[in-house]
Amino acid sequence: MRYRWLWLRFGGDRIARTTPETSRNLCTIRLQSVMELPQACMELDFATLNVGVLWPEYIVTITLAVVMIVDLIAGRKVTGQLPYITLLGLGIATVTLIPQWLIETPESFLGSFTADPISVAFRAFILLSTALTVLMSMRYLYRAGTSTAEFYTLLLGATLGGMLLSGSSEMVMLYVALELLSISSYLLSGYTKLDKRSNEAALKYLLIGAASSGIFLYGMSLLYGLSGGETQLTEIAPRIVDLGFPALLALVLVVAGICFKLAAVPFHQWTPDVYEGAPTPVVAFLSVGSKAAGFALALRFMTSAFPGFIEEWQALFTLLAILSMILGNVVAIAQTSMKRMLAYSSIAQAGYVMIGLTLGTEDGYSSMLVYLGTYLFMNLGAFMSVVLFSLRTGTDEITAYSGLYQKDPFLALVLSVCLLSLGGIPPLVGFFGKIYLFWAGIQAGAYLLVFIGLVTSVASIYYYVKVVRYMVVKEPSPEVKNYPTNLSWDMDGMRPLQVGMLLTTVATVVMGVFFYPLINLATTSVRNTPTIQPPAAVIRRP
Repeated sequence: MRYRWLWLRFGGDRIARTTPETSRNLCTIRLQSVMELPQACMELDFATLNVGVLWPEYIVTITLAVVMIVDLIAGRKVTGQLPYITLLGLGIATVTLIPQWLIETPESFLGSFTADPISVAFRAFILLSTALTVLMSMRYLYRAGTSTAEFYTLLLGATLGGMLLSGSSEMVMLYVALELLSISSYLLSGYTKLDKRSNEAALKYLLIGAASSGIFLYGMSLLYGLSGGETQLTEIAPRIVDLGFPALLALVLVVAGICFKLAAVPFHQWTPDVYEGAPTPVVAFLSVGSKAAGFALALRFMTSAFPGFIEEWQALFTLLAILSMILGNVVAIAQTSMKRMLAYSSIAQAGYVMIGLTLGTEDGYSSMLVYLGTYLFMNLGAFMSVVLFSLRTGTDEITAYSGLYQKDPFLALVLSVCLLSLGGIPPLVGFFGKIYLFWAGIQAGAYLLVFIGLVTSVASIYYYVKVVRYMVVKEPSPEVKNYPTNLSWDMDGMRPLQVGMLLTTVATVVMGVFFYPLINLATTSVRNTPTIQPPAAVIRRP
């Protein structure tokens, strides 16, 4: 009886934070048998949890289970079908995500998860990045000879973690989602177990990731203590607004943990080695899907838990954005490996996206969403090109791309379009994405950020155009001279890779033409998300 009463009391306290009347009713229940307690709590919970908003996550979980079960039952007979099962599940999850755009009650599980429009946008980014990663991984896994089922299981696990992280508004759920994403990413980085570079990349990623996770958890434990035992982000804000240095210390620790996921300077040390050693499809997912989840976490945590310290966290992210843009672009110029160059490019791109986060305005958040959406296609298109070139030549050295246009004009065209868009060359979508970011910065008076962004963008054009120049102008390299002559797309896994390259290239071009609807969509998402627009009473400390 003692333990039954304690469990009931804990349930009453938990529900009292959201529905006091329901809590009082629950605490007056007179239970006559042990079986009545689960039944009473079940009736109460299903009426208040609003479990339907997590249908996309349920479908991803079901897909993960189906992939595992089918592989256990049929084994190698169905290896070629597992990617298509994964794509089907991702497609259904995306379809079920669309109606949530206009959902009336986005809070779920007593406020632990919020399916607001911002959450829907970030979850869509992660689903799309996973689907494109599946397309580029089929031929890669076939050539590597590694197990297919485990790869897609881990990829779906990382996807589920990123989606939950995008909508988490309670610290316990948030940390569990973060660890699900992180642990799956560590395992994916070392997936090619016989490759020493992959093992080294996974070990470095694990060690640095574990340290950053501990720092992040320490920051959240400080928030828990300072707020008097609160775990809801919105409940923490008014309780720490007058605490000064202890709250600032928690802010610094939380930002450090978040910036590891963003690969922002100075928390970027893992990025070049992991990008170079890990399987290229994994790197592609980390550069887009994991980064999108990190920005969703940063946006929700800063606006919900630290609205009273807006000047402090804006100053922190301003410094991090400047360092990331400068170091990422400068070091990328000296790289000779294509994957390492894209690694430093992703660091610089994180700096550009942080401009929108730093501004703290509606236009700033909207420009951040737009740029992440455009970055998804142009960056994954570049990685698909790297996958195809490495499959045909076995190298990713930049000089090996010399004269590629003469032997494979399709690959050279796709890579050129994606790299020029990353550099911000008009009329591609990357140009308009950066213009929107810089315009939002000027509107908010962030002239220093905009100036550094413009200067580093011009510098980035050098190393992007250098690759294009090698492909189009230079004489063919030995690797290109020995390029396979039978460039058939009918081999196992090649057709999906071709489809992915076409989709990303067309999106990179077409989105630049129809850019204004993207702005309207992002602005509507921000306006319809009240959780990132905190009340005026807690925006400034007295």
